[in-house]
Order: sequence, then structure tokens, then C-alpha cells
Amino acid sequence: MSLNAEQIMLVQSSFAKVKPISDQAAALFYARLFEIAPQVKPMFKGDMVEQGRKLMAMLNTVVNGLNNLQAIVPAAQNLARGHVGYGVRSEHYAYVGSALLYALEQGLGKDFTPAVKQAWSDAYGLLSGVMIAAAEQVESRSAA
Repeated sequence: MSLNAEQIMLVQSSFAKVKPISDQAAALFYARLFEIAPQVKPMFKGDMVEQGRKLMAMLNTVVNGLNNLQAIVPAAQNLARGHVGYGVRSEHYAYVGSALLYALEQGLGKDFTPAVKQAWSDAYGLLSGVMIAAAEQVESRSAA
């Protein structure tokens, strides 16, 4: 489980460009998520601006922690376990990844190069895999 130094640099440098527009990026993310996966919208009952800020704060933590994945994996696993209670299922992670890439593409414009897209895809794939595995453990315990 790892990303190479170039991938980490691409994710971190591109996220630094998104930070100044974090509220707009979060709004783009959720609009796209609800467009491609309307079935998840009922899971979001609170203030969506605040939800967007939480999303961006979590992304900031993850992006800054990419140099030490072992340190952020437990937090990602705990987050996934908690999301099971909201009704999040394994298949929802693909929608989230798609919405994330869309929001990044819209927010970064020409700076969303193929290499940046691949780095984000790899980083999301790595972390979502960890999260799905943690969530599936909770689901299998619940079913037993």
C-alpha cells in the first residue's frame, strides 16, 4: 500500500490550489454526487455548507498525511466504520470517487492534467479500498 513521491506531490500541490475555493469545490462535489447517485442524498440531513467544510477538512488531513499512510489509515478505517451507520455501502465509494474527480477537474481547470487525475485516482483507490474493507468487517459482524 503506497503512492510514489511524484503522486504524493501532485495530489498535495493540486489540493493546495483547491483550498482557496474549498466551499465551491465542496458544493461541486455534492452536486455531482447527488446527480450521479441520487439514492445517497437522503443520507445527508444537515447543513450542506457545514458538511462541505467537514469534507474539505477531512481531505486536507488525508492529503497532508499521504507521506505517512500508516498514520492516516486508522482514521480512514474509523471514518468508514462510522459511515456504515448512515447507510453507506461499498458501492457508494465509486460514486464518491467520481464526484471527487469531477470537483477537482472543475476546480483546477487546465491544472487537472492526466498525471494529476491519475495521482488522485490512485490515492482515492488506495484509501477507499482500506475504508471498504473496514466497513465490510462491520457489516459482516452485524449480519452474524
